[in-house]
Amino acid sequence: MKSLVLAEKPSVAKEIARVLGATAKQKSWFEGPKHVVTWALGHLVELAEPEDYDPSYKTWRLDDLPIVPGEMKLKVIRETSHQYKAVAQLCKRSDIGELIIATDAGREGELVARWIMELVRWNKPFKRLWISSQTDKAIREGFERLKPGRDYDRLYKSAVCRAEADWLIGLNVTRALTSKYNAQLAAGRVQTPTLAMVMEREREIAAFRPVPYWTVTADFGGFTAMWRKDDRHDGRLYDQAEAEAICARIRGKEAVAEHVRRTERSEPHPLAYDLTELQRDANKRLGFSAKQTSNVLQRLYEQHKLVTYPRTDSRYLTSDMAPTFKSRLESVATGPYASLARALLRKPLAITKRIVDDSKVSDHHAIIPTEQYVQLGALSADERRLYDLIVRRFIALFYGPSVYDETSLVIRAGDDRFYARGYVQKEAGWKELYGGAQAADDDEDEADDGRESAEDGGGRASAKLPSQSLPELESGRRLEAKHCRAQEHKTKPPARHTEASLLAGMEKRGLGTPATRADVIEKLLHTDTIERQQNRLVPTGKGKQLIELVAEDLRSPDLTAEWERELERIAQGKGDPKAFMAGIRARAASLVAEVKTSAKEYKPHNLTHSKCPDCGERMMEVSGKRGKMLVCPSRECGYRRAAEPALSGRRCPQCRKRMEIHDGKAGKYFQCRPCNVVEKLEDGPGGGGRAGRKQQAQLARQYSDNVSLGSSLGDALKAALERGGDK
Repeated sequence: MKSLVLAEKPSVAKEIARVLGATAKQKSWFEGPKHVVTWALGHLVELAEPEDYDPSYKTWRLDDLPIVPGEMKLKVIRETSHQYKAVAQLCKRSDIGELIIATDAGREGELVARWIMELVRWNKPFKRLWISSQTDKAIREGFERLKPGRDYDRLYKSAVCRAEADWLIGLNVTRALTSKYNAQLAAGRVQTPTLAMVMEREREIAAFRPVPYWTVTADFGGFTAMWRKDDRHDGRLYDQAEAEAICARIRGKEAVAEHVRRTERSEPHPLAYDLTELQRDANKRLGFSAKQTSNVLQRLYEQHKLVTYPRTDSRYLTSDMAPTFKSRLESVATGPYASLARALLRKPLAITKRIVDDSKVSDHHAIIPTEQYVQLGALSADERRLYDLIVRRFIALFYGPSVYDETSLVIRAGDDRFYARGYVQKEAGWKELYGGAQAADDDEDEADDGRESAEDGGGRASAKLPSQSLPELESGRRLEAKHCRAQEHKTKPPARHTEASLLAGMEKRGLGTPATRADVIEKLLHTDTIERQQNRLVPTGKGKQLIELVAEDLRSPDLTAEWERELERIAQGKGDPKAFMAGIRARAASLVAEVKTSAKEYKPHNLTHSKCPDCGERMMEVSGKRGKMLVCPSRECGYRRAAEPALSGRRCPQCRKRMEIHDGKAGKYFQCRPCNVVEKLEDGPGGGGRAGRKQQAQLARQYSDNVSLGSSLGDALKAALERGGDK
């Protein structure tokens, strides 16, 4: 009898088949003496749509809501049904004695396999491959230590509850909002409180009023010091006259070094990466979006086999991995990492609780390099940059702390005291990996980015002591204030969220999982509820209204965090799936009822004066991949066209700028509005007649990948002529 191995993707199945010796390639599987290796394409099975329960649900009507099936059904995804049929046929083979689930080792991977098993009615034994890297060694060892499939029943139940909860809450609230306000308004269990976080920051910025304040600094010859009322005071003064009076009374006055304290401080290495921390760091250092980091990381894991399992929430390693640390260092000891790694290989590694802690690892350990030797030249630019972050963080784990001397100085001039602080680096330690520069503080709360408290009640201020080089001084040393200055500042508003700070906020409030947070942010961007402005996330007019239309408890991260905790309890065997889903069904009904009875209104923020030629509605301007589009707001209509005239490759004879191309009563024509120049299309290259029309059609077909929905031949010509003009 043979074992049927089910992987999540064809690429993973190919590697598993090669390691297992299943070399006979078929259309939908690989076969060997003992194993048949096939694959899913992500999910092959999904929860049934409302219209699968009742065809009348295909039309969105508020009166039909809430849609709360007593028992959720499954269906095969039409686009990948061919692969499902192939897997189903393999499951029926008489020579298949067991199934080995080799999908991703996580909640979603478990769901991919179990839903397929449920639809094919699998009733034979099954086992689980649970590995954290895709190297040949890890695959071989994983198959030697296969685990009973039933050990993961609790994880499967948690995954089903999550999927059904998202369906019941997201689908019902989205249909209710969209039907009531006749606009494409999406809400969800995680995305709505995430949007609320962005809006909360926006309200803080709008309510902020800058407050002027002053600081007093004095030059004592070679270094400066800042006036403070006492040790706990931050040095800010809200009265200009008081600041100037301090300057007046100490200028030229003799001062004395009242207190000099030198302290040796050390800063330990940062913890290893989990997915969220890596996404934050890649956003800050590389400018990557969270989704971009996930995609690049998946290629490093799956295709290049250079890093361990990416979707982890742990920043620690397990004790059984300790013997592999040196071999992992050897595998990365190349290129810019050679000298850094080899310095560690010559001596025993210092392994502390900041590196290995079994109690802080659940399903998967932190993201670190595998034992696969790396060829840096085989990586793309993005893969290389992300791999660099992971390798440097891993090597840094075994470097000593960064040690520096901190000197604190208090100077008394009459009744006034001035404070100065200086740092002297003694040992770079782990910072050697980063050129001695300060690396990101992994314990800082970036969710509160830009929200240092201030006496004025909410602004940011810059009254911190500057770091500088201080001379050797002893207590009692006499000094002179050579120059004194009262400088005006203003408190600053809280900073808008970056993806790094939003990810940290989601993690702190328990919104989503490391595997889903990037997709939640991308969904908010895709639905035009938030937008990127440089590296900041800003709510759109649609997002600002949407957050007011949804129920208050759905906006709150507390409710979603409570659900996430219960899902985790179910995965651990401590929670009750039936009770959880009963609560979700009741909540879905109450959320829909609140939308139905709401008296609030929604006004599209992007309506234009252009009317839809099909239904007469005023069209909305939206940003798409090919520029701005005009879209009919009516869901039944769906008309759309380009909002801006297409630019051709034809140059204006006067200003030499590219001319617009239009479709008039007499045919297509070029126009330069500033110069008021109009030329018929037939006047230019290509001419008119049958040959010209044939050439135009050929160009349109050639560049049809650049043509937007609902566009005409003229829109297609825009792309063609632009290509021609760029040559």
